[in-house]
This record gives sequence, C-alpha cells and structure tokens, in this order.
Amino acid sequence: MFNNCYQNKRVLVTGHTGFKGAWLAEWLLSLGAKVTGLALPPATEPALFNQLGLASRLDHRIGDIRDLATVRAVVAECQPEFVFHLAAQALVRLSYDQPVETYATNVLGTAHVLEAVRLAQLPCTVIAITTDKCYENREWVHSYREEDAMGGYDPYSSSKGAAELVIHAYRRSFFSTPSGGPEIRLASVRAGNVIGGGDWATDRIIPDCIRALQQGAAIPVRNKVATRPWQHVLEPLSGYLWLGAQLGADTRGATASPLASAFNFGPALTSNRTVAALVQEVLKHWPGRWEDRSDPHAVHEAKLLNLATDKAHHFLSWQPVWNFEQTIAQTVGWYRGSLEQNLAARTLTNQQITDYTHAARTQGLPWA
Repeated sequence: MFNNCYQNKRVLVTGHTGFKGAWLAEWLLSLGAKVTGLALPPATEPALFNQLGLASRLDHRIGDIRDLATVRAVVAECQPEFVFHLAAQALVRLSYDQPVETYATNVLGTAHVLEAVRLAQLPCTVIAITTDKCYENREWVHSYREEDAMGGYDPYSSSKGAAELVIHAYRRSFFSTPSGGPEIRLASVRAGNVIGGGDWATDRIIPDCIRALQQGAAIPVRNKVATRPWQHVLEPLSGYLWLGAQLGADTRGATASPLASAFNFGPALTSNRTVAALVQEVLKHWPGRWEDRSDPHAVHEAKLLNLATDKAHHFLSWQPVWNFEQTIAQTVGWYRGSLEQNLAARTLTNQQITDYTHAARTQGLPWA
C-alpha cells in the first residue's frame, strides 16, 4: 500500500487529536510509520483519539501551533521525513464567535509549521491540509478547480483561503528555489465535507444525527437545502497519503514537480447532495426522525459548493472509492457498532480501512 512509502518513516501529524487526524494517525501506524503527533488536547468527549488509545501508541505531544517555539522544538526533536499539517480551528459557526483565534490558528499556525520546517533545514515532504471552503464561493453550479480564486465569506473559510496564500508563498519563496540546501517538497490539499465514524464535534450534521438518534429525539437540521460534496474520511486521507508518497519519490524534485502544488480531493458528482438527503439516508440505517430548524437570522453558511478532482485523477490516478450510499452505510455502521454492539473503536476503524483498501484494490487504484 502506497508503495510501502511510510514503513519505518518518521511522520509528524499536527492535529492528531482531532477526528480526521486520529483516522490518519491510525492508518499511518498500520502502515508501519513512526508517528509523532502535535496538537491541543481532544476538544470533545468522547474523542476518537482517546477511543483509539493513540496517546500510548505514538509520540504524543501536547502543544499549540500558535507558538512558533513549540512547533520548532517538536520538528527539531522528531526530525520528520513527512509532515501532514491538519491542526486547525475547523468549525464555521465557531469562527463567528472566535474569529481572532480562528485566524491565529489557521493562518499563523500554518506559517509556524512551514517556518519550523524551513529553519530545521530537513529534507522532507509536507502535505498541508486546508479545505474546499478556501475558494471564493460564488455558489455557481460548476465545480471549483485548484486555480480558482481564494476567498471566503466567514472567518473560517477566509482563514483557510489565507492559509493557502501562505503555503503558496512559502513554496515559491523558500521550497521551490534552488539553494543548495535540503529539499523540502510542499503540497496543499483541499477536501469536501468529510464524514465518518468517531466524529463527535458540535455543529456538524453527522454527530448531530447520532446524538439525537441515541436519545430518541428528532435530528435538528438547520440548513436542509445546503448542498455539499459528502465523502468518507478515508477518501481524502488516501489522497493525502498517495500524494505524499508520490511527491516524496518524484525524481523531478521540488523545483520541477507538478505535484508540489494544490490538489482537490472530493467525491463523485453524484455524492453532492443536500443536507436533507443526507439525513434521510442516515435514517435508512438508524430509524428515527428529523425536524427543520432553519433560522432566517442564522449566520451565513454557503448553500452550494462542489469540487473538481480532475487534477488528482490525471496526476495521481486517484478517484473516490465509496459512493454516497456506501459512505453513509459505513459511517452509521461505525457508530452503531460502537454504541450498540460495544465494539472497540480501533477494531471498527481498522476494519473500515481494510474494507476501503480492498474496494480500492478491486477498482485497480495504484495506491492500494
């Protein structure tokens, strides 16, 4: 898998205590990587990070990426060969309440990670994770491509657009200029709306569904007509890992490789569904009910957003594996297995990694 690229490699994951970071850390451990994680403590209870027991299975560092000295110390100590930067303030609605903290984490924190790598003078491959919401969203029907303008209406989205500008500037100013020093290869990745087992965040539709269904209550739906590119968490992670493997092995190097750039990872167009359609699909696997909680005075949230993934398909032969229905079935299956059958989160997570990889191999995808 991934050409055995991560076996015995030193890998730094920022944000490993979060939902997406915990899935990535678990997958990297199964690939034989020597993982160091840098993040704040888990923000929820329960938290997938704790459910997987990751604190005792990797080099677990608690620290804030808003502090450059902390980031520099961790990079200097773990000497990473790969960096996956996921640490972020990742909630749109929270960004309205905490705009300064959101910008500090998402923009300055990204600069700190890149600066720590630059100052360490280590040859390494850096995959910086942002979001599909980094684009200037005009809510038109066509999908956004990597060369489209950065923007963002809300603090979260605009902070991610700004982070992309920081990444672009570091790549051009420091990492793509022949200097005679160690080669640092840098790519950024933008994914659609990621769902999957083990997400316990507030103000996200799947955790909202699960909490309500557990309690026998109606699922509160605040934006039923909003359309999103729903994808299982393993989809973008497979893209990140494959891009890292391919970029790290590219003999053209950081100055010439087209892989040292931005990539979208999103689902097939048929997975672009409304929130109402998502909830109705969830209820096929866990019976219950939902109710419209639309608020005309609520803060702005985009109604329409699609991603074009032609570049990932062309350069990486990457494509999504699970369709919309499979994604929902796997997601709800994880929660029901954990909450109703008392199955261990690590068992459920690794079984889904195995099932996903098998499906990718059946489809002939090169990373699998």
